[in-house]
This record gives sequence, structure tokens and C-alpha cells, in this order.
Amino acid sequence: MKYTTILSSLILSLVGLANGAVDEIRTRPNVILIVTDDQGYGDMSCHGNPWLRTPNLDRLASQSVQLEDYHVDPVCTPTRAALMTGRYCTRVGAWTVTEGRQMLRDTEVTMADVFAHSGYRTGIFGKWHLGDTRPYAPRFRGFQDVVCHLAGGVDEIGNPIGNDFFDDIYFRDGIPEQFDGYCTDVFFRELMRFVDTKSNRPFFAYLPSNAMHGPHHVAEQYSKRFMELGHPEYRAKFYGMIENLDENLGRLLSQLQDLQIENDTIIIFMGDNGTAQGIGGPPGPLPGFNAGMRGKKGSVYEGGHRVACFARWPERFQAGRQVHHLTCHRDWLPTLIELCHLNPPRQIELDGVSLATLLSSDNENPPWQDRTLFVQRQNDQPMLPKAETSGGKYPHYAVLTERWRMVDGELYDHELDPAQEKNLAREQPLVVAELYELFADHYGDVFADGLPPVPFRVGGEENPVRLTVRDWHPDDEMINGYGIIWQQGQLSDDSLEINGSWDIDVTQAGRYTIRLSRFPADAPGPVGVTSIRLKVGKQLVEKNTDRTDRSATFELQLPAGQTQLQTWCIDTEHGLGRGTYFIEIDRVN
Repeated sequence: MKYTTILSSLILSLVGLANGAVDEIRTRPNVILIVTDDQGYGDMSCHGNPWLRTPNLDRLASQSVQLEDYHVDPVCTPTRAALMTGRYCTRVGAWTVTEGRQMLRDTEVTMADVFAHSGYRTGIFGKWHLGDTRPYAPRFRGFQDVVCHLAGGVDEIGNPIGNDFFDDIYFRDGIPEQFDGYCTDVFFRELMRFVDTKSNRPFFAYLPSNAMHGPHHVAEQYSKRFMELGHPEYRAKFYGMIENLDENLGRLLSQLQDLQIENDTIIIFMGDNGTAQGIGGPPGPLPGFNAGMRGKKGSVYEGGHRVACFARWPERFQAGRQVHHLTCHRDWLPTLIELCHLNPPRQIELDGVSLATLLSSDNENPPWQDRTLFVQRQNDQPMLPKAETSGGKYPHYAVLTERWRMVDGELYDHELDPAQEKNLAREQPLVVAELYELFADHYGDVFADGLPPVPFRVGGEENPVRLTVRDWHPDDEMINGYGIIWQQGQLSDDSLEINGSWDIDVTQAGRYTIRLSRFPADAPGPVGVTSIRLKVGKQLVEKNTDRTDRSATFELQLPAGQTQLQTWCIDTEHGLGRGTYFIEIDRVN
């Protein structure tokens, strides 16, 4: 596997920080990176959607270079991990959305690290989804101004009870704060506050919206028109969330114009995976729209990972130009390093390549080297080789070239069959064999160090540390293919008997109290069992409980080092059952 290697010393010489560093910083462009959640390529009017009205997205597209063969990962966390590092998500530890595999290794250099080290102001507003505890939370990853919700959605387990997209509690630099207004309005408002801050330094602003992730809540004024057109309620609300975001984008574009910084600001807009609700779902009178692509969010067919991407910089990019070369989210970090003359804090190896030539060129076909990209969709433990057939050996995957798309062993000619309707695997066995070998090499490369988990750090500067059920590695898969839960309403479901273990790294040996409960501290409820068992490493302890108890607390001497923690709720009538859903680990001073 070849990398793009960025050497700090080389960038240092290019930027010339030794002479005129302050003037250099002042003349660099600002950057605003907007990533919408679950909005597919077809979920905007400029791409042919017959129902949506997105005038501001359409205007941004017309003023931008449009990447027309642009790919991300099929779901949230992997796209964010790859975008922030310029590396495959499987290489950096964050390749699924829960199960302890959503945390970005703290050894990775993030895009915010690079901007901050280069003298930029940095801020994030919205959905991080790469770890909420130290050292994984965004305030430890290069972002200086942070307003985010936790977990993968504003109302998911780990967030305050009662969050419902309106007037919610989010976290400013790690501190909970009540915000007035609808979630998308809040995050754009905070972004605009950051943009308006007086400073002699340029800024990097990252707005990963939680919209249009489910559950789909939006004011009726946005969904009513779609209901009247005959769309099912879930899609009417989904589309309403898109039009609300479009309004906010319009306000941001106006602000940049009013501040007279639009020519000095790069805006990048993209989706994080294919559409969630633009197609599919319960049958209805209207089929939805997916711009002729097969598949949706979660799929390794084209519709699961090919998304919209616009890049506007009036000073350098030709408005309205379309680029049809194969590009991806991992390309943005090397691109911005080149365009903004950034100085990474140390040497970093990147899987992406710089798009600066493609974006800045006035030619319809600027020089570009053919490349091969890989897409995977997997849960906690990637599947190990099971058979020698190309379709059954690995998790769901796709291999992308300028011409070919191989999906789980099926082969499609992208130039002649972009809808992926005719499988050519039998007619083109040599192509299948070549692409399969490339994927096998890639798979072995990204997992060359095995599958080391990213552990929760306990006993360090953040004390206590809180763990939830959505973060454990499940013992088995029982709920829609998952052995975890993530929605608040699932906490009280007595029919669930799921369990799993957390990887923890005890940073200091010492005495620890470990509090176990079924419900969160802001909505306490009974454990409902007669005893609770706790295992940390080789230590196994058990405590009798009353069914009405709200928690059980243990005190243990823990050695330093990495280990696993697991719990069991035991009932005299039903035997061994679920694990406890919430853990609080506190090092005793």
C-alpha cells in the first residue's frame, strides 16, 4: 500500500514560517467544512430531486467545483474518522458506529491538529462521533471551540434524558449547557458566532450536523408540504430537515458576504453516507429518489457511499465545473495541507491524495492518475477469511476504479452501467481476480497490527469516567444484528438479555469505586435483579441487591494496564441475564 507522506520539515520550508510567519498566517484562507448526516446524493434539488427545494445548496453547487465521483464510507463514524485523518477508518480504529469501535485512536493526527498547529483558530459544532471521553473527545483532538452532542445522535444513550432535537442540552468544551432552539439552528448559530469572532488569525470550522439522522424530528412547517404531496411521514420529516438545513446554509453564506470574507474562505460541503430515507422504507405512493443509484446508507453498492461534494473558493476555483475523476473523503486533509500551506505537528502517512490540481485547474480534464479505492461495512470484529471464494471471505466490501466497481464479488462497468444492474463477473473473471487480489492486500494492510481495541482511559485526568451499553463489545448479536442498544427507550425493555465487555486502560494503579446501574443518573430506575456480578481482569466479585435498588457500587484495587470489564445482572428467577448498561469508574484519591 502506498501512502502520501507529509513531512513537517518540508511543509515548514514551503510555508516559510521562519520569515514573515505572521503575515503568512493572515493571508491563508479560512476553511468551513460542512458534513451532513444521512443526506444522499439525490437529496437536493440540484441533483434532480423532484420534491425538495434546496436553493442555497443549489447556489453553493453552482459556485463550486463539484466532485461527481466522490466516495465516503457507508455509515457515520468511519466517514468521520477517515475525513479527520486522511486514512482508512480501519487503520485508525474507528470502523463502526458503536461497540467500542467508534473511538479514534489518540495516536492519530487529526485535521484540527494540523490546522491548530499551523496557527488557525479551530472549532467544531454538531456531531463528533469519534469518542466522548478523554483523550478522544474533540477538545483533545485539536478543536479549541467545541459545541457538540455526545454519542451518535442528540437523543441517544449517553446524552441527557429529554433531548429531542428542540431546546436540548449539548456540551460546550465538555460542559453541559442548555441551548434554545432546533438542533440544526443551534449548531449553525454557534458556527456563525465562531466565524464572527474578531481575530487576526484565519479559522477552520467543522460543522458535522446531526441532521438528517433519525429519529426524524422537525417543526411541522418544514414537513407539512411533503405530507400534502403524499410522502410517508418518515420521509416528509426527513425532507423537512433537509430544507431547514438549507435555510441555515443560506444564512451562513449571507454572513460571509456581509463580513466580506467569502473570497477568502474555502467552503467544503459533503454527505457522510448514502441517503437514509430518500428511498426505501414502508411502501407508499411515492417511491423516493436516489439519482439512479443502487443501495442506500449502510450498503457497499454505489448508493451507500457515493455522495455530493462541493468545494467553493471564489479566489481559485472555477464555479460550476464538474470533476468526474474518482475522489474520496480521505483526500481532503492532504488537499488542505497543500492549499492552506499547513504545517502538521509531526510526520503523518496518508491514504488520501491532494485534489489541489483537480480543484484549481481550468482544464476539463486535468492530469490525474488512475487509482483504486476500497469500501468496507462491518461491525465490531471484522470477519476473518472463511472461504476462498471472492464473495464469502470478507465483510461486505467494494473495490472502486475509474471504470470498475466490484461489490462482494459482483462486477459492474461503472462507465456503462452506473446503476449496477448487470453483473459482469462471469464475463470478466480476470478483472474480478485482479480486483479481489487488490482488496485482499488492502485488507491485510489495514489490519496488519491485528485488531487492537481503543480502550477507555480510567484513573487519569478525567475522573470519574462513564461507560454505556452502546460502547461495549457484544458477546453475541441479538438486536437487528447488534448485541448493543443505543436508544433511550430500549433501556427499560425487560425482554433484552444482551451483554458485552468494555476495554479499559487503567492509567494509575490504585483504589477504584465502580458504580453499576441499569439506568442513567439523570433518570434513575431500579436494577430489578437480586445480585450483580462484576469482573475486572481476573478479579470477580458479586453483591446482593434488592430489586428496587438503583445501583450497586464495588471498591477494588486495580493494577495499571489494559484489561476488560464486564458485568452480569443475576436474578433468582431467571438466572444469568443482561449486563448493566451504565458504569462509572472513579479513582479514589
